[in-house]
Amino acid sequence: MIDNILIGLEAALSVENLIWCFIGALLGTIIGLLPGLGSATGVAILLPLTLTLDPLTALIMLAGIYHGSQYGATITAILIATPGEASSVVSTLDGYQMARNGKAGQALAISAISAFAASVVTVFLLFTLAQFFAGLALGFGPVELMAIMILGLATISMFSAGNLLLGMAVCTAGVLVGTVGIDIGTGVARYTFGSVDLMSGVPFVEVMIGLFALGELLNQLDKGQPKPIRSRFRDLMLSKEEIKRSGFPTLRGMVIGFLVGILPGAGSTLASFMAYGTEKKFSKHRREMGKGAIEGVASPDAATSAAANGAFIPTLALGVPGGATTAVLLGAFLLYGITPGPLLFEEEPVLVWGLLVSFLIGHFMLLVLNLPMAPVFAQLLRLRYGYLYPLIIFTAFIGAFAVSNNSFSLWVVLFFGVVGYFMKRLNIPIAPFVLGLVIGPLLEKALVQTSALGQGDVLGAVLDSPVATTLIVAAILLIVVPPVVSKLRGRSASTGLGVSAAAESMLQRSETDAPAQAEGGEADGQEAGDEATGESLHSGARQEDPTDAPGNRTPEN
Repeated sequence: MIDNILIGLEAALSVENLIWCFIGALLGTIIGLLPGLGSATGVAILLPLTLTLDPLTALIMLAGIYHGSQYGATITAILIATPGEASSVVSTLDGYQMARNGKAGQALAISAISAFAASVVTVFLLFTLAQFFAGLALGFGPVELMAIMILGLATISMFSAGNLLLGMAVCTAGVLVGTVGIDIGTGVARYTFGSVDLMSGVPFVEVMIGLFALGELLNQLDKGQPKPIRSRFRDLMLSKEEIKRSGFPTLRGMVIGFLVGILPGAGSTLASFMAYGTEKKFSKHRREMGKGAIEGVASPDAATSAAANGAFIPTLALGVPGGATTAVLLGAFLLYGITPGPLLFEEEPVLVWGLLVSFLIGHFMLLVLNLPMAPVFAQLLRLRYGYLYPLIIFTAFIGAFAVSNNSFSLWVVLFFGVVGYFMKRLNIPIAPFVLGLVIGPLLEKALVQTSALGQGDVLGAVLDSPVATTLIVAAILLIVVPPVVSKLRGRSASTGLGVSAAAESMLQRSETDAPAQAEGGEADGQEAGDEATGESLHSGARQEDPTDAPGNRTPEN
């Protein structure tokens, strides 16, 4: 392995590759800042420009765009609640609240550091475990992927704000919206109402822009323009406590993201949601989640970066894309005459290891680009909202239009902006809706494939797979256990309140009876004292003086 890494270092550290790696990271950050483009679109747009480059140089640049767009997408998600792509949606839940609390710089810094740490560690995992995990991922078929999607939906209990039934209803609505379009099993149009624009489904990016960016803007306009956030540069540094709090969430998010990323088709979005749900379950500060918790920024962003690296395992070792962006990159490999698969590591060692080493270099460049710029980006929130609101609207609609160059996208943004506004006003959680919208189509695809494999017997196919059975049991427990535990806690709390009330009643009664008992005790004591005095006098009269005893008498002179 050391020899392979040295080969990769020699290839990646050439001046030409370093320059194109930096260009890719910079362009990726800019693409991520523009809502609606995303890494897949950015890579696809710039792919023709790389045809004149060496294959390794071109792939290094495209990979830089992929990773850089994730950094950039988080910036807009945190600052203006406008996620640049689907994987950064979760960053708005706590990142935007931190920005509203005057901690935009801290949120951006935590995001960059956690993403960098997760990326570096998972790149080393790629070095050592790429072929092993590729074989492991190969054992996951449609049945196991369906079980993973069900487990992902089961995390709804973490996003339901204490109301599981409401969360399930909202998640179901998201799944239903995700079913709009062509049925992948029969090829029949569903819920399109004769609209050609809905034949390919409801566009995800436009829905996110409407729910989060436009919905939040309408909500703030209804409440009245808030005062601009006055954040100073010296207030934007991370404290030791903040760095410490982000440590374990980053580690948990990294592990979840990498394991989800190696599964073909799972993607970074599912990884970020699962990481956030895990923090809501296990974090020491889970009560702060959704209100500006550091853990809600560190863990999802670490998971997103780790999943992006993990997605290269099935792409390189199996020739199966891990997500949308790696699917475009897979096309780039084929365009350059390179066939990914189990033999790629042996046939093209310089290209493979040079590309993997460039991930490390690219992430260092992204950290240098983004971390010092965090205070500068945070200063955008000092603008008066009379200037900032038009900028947000312009960015949102331009980003939505850029996805498909279709005015229908603008209507989707407007419609779901109104939906997002009413959800915020009625305190309906948005995250379950997004979760259903993301996982619904993936679950349907896996379900259709499982049904085909089991010849219509989905349950039998699940029971034949120990992994799928275990995952579905875990999903059931994840839904059933939290309400039961909450009910038991409520019962114990009510019992404790009853005991406390009884104790308080007894205490009040004792305090009421105390004066009477004191008066009665004083009278009884006085009477007892008188009796004792009388008895002592009476006994003293009957008792002889000890000096009168014969042996104790003093002789008279």
